[in-house]
Amino acid sequence: MASQSTPGPVSQFIKHHFRHFNAAALIDAANGYSAHLASGGKMMVCLAGAMSTAELGLSLAEMIRQDKVHLISCTGANLEEDVFNLVAHDFYERVPHYRHLTAADEQGLLERHLNRVTDTCIPEGEAMRRMETAMLEFWTKADQAGERYFPHEFFYQVLRSGKYTEHYQIDPKNSWMLAAAEKNLPIIVPGWEDSTLGNMYAAAVIRGDVKNVHTVRTGIEYMTWLAEFYTETTTANSLGMFQIGGGIAGDFPICVVPMLHQDLQRDSVPLWGYFCQISDSTTSYGSYSGAVPNEKITWGKLGVDTPSFIVESDATIVAPLIFASVLGW
Repeated sequence: MASQSTPGPVSQFIKHHFRHFNAAALIDAANGYSAHLASGGKMMVCLAGAMSTAELGLSLAEMIRQDKVHLISCTGANLEEDVFNLVAHDFYERVPHYRHLTAADEQGLLERHLNRVTDTCIPEGEAMRRMETAMLEFWTKADQAGERYFPHEFFYQVLRSGKYTEHYQIDPKNSWMLAAAEKNLPIIVPGWEDSTLGNMYAAAVIRGDVKNVHTVRTGIEYMTWLAEFYTETTTANSLGMFQIGGGIAGDFPICVVPMLHQDLQRDSVPLWGYFCQISDSTTSYGSYSGAVPNEKITWGKLGVDTPSFIVESDATIVAPLIFASVLGW
């Protein structure tokens, strides 16, 4: 495996060819990421969209194993979809002609219990229901014991139990959730309720399988945890933010800094030490997701001197290339 001192073929290719516009921004962002780590900084990676279904684990898992990622903020969908892929990959169906599907074609996929994400269909029975069975066991066990855990902690418990092992259909080294569980990597999952497993948990509460709705801890508790994590971490290390896409996965955690300053008066806590976003959102439409980094200065999230980058492109292409550069591939 190549190192940063001897970059591999992917790193050499992008260094030679990516010279202008978004290509050059990609190189700058990757170099900034590496420089942040080299100076002793820590990094949070934010996952929006359907990056797990795009199999970002192929590169993100190695980033986690090599301590290039120290915290993840992700949607409930990304938390679960990496595991869906882990246990049901062979049952997925790709639909490259998805732009030409008729409403009747879509109904046909539904009747086959295939849930489409752009060009990829997730199999309900093999992925979602298989996962629900094991997760329900851990929810009810915690509920009966009067214990409460965060969503990602329940995922870690199930993965570590070995209940899914017999169903693995990809090389486990390509699952970022398995890599995270092995490292006990901190994860925050704002808005977890907006996910397949979140819906299943709500159904379990309605049925009465889970008596205490608070058995799964909430987003506000994630924020209070993050406030302490950020405060403690930044006493010794700068914390950076690498945001893939927009929405709650990035908007939620970046707000911890102005909250610490403005609401808790912890004025000595530093701002984010690095910021990069891969975005395809249009700023001129008033989009929070598409806001350029300097706008965040006005909200007390970034500073004038914070190394900041934005790559306006397709995250499924850009993120693996930046990770490859940081890993020296």
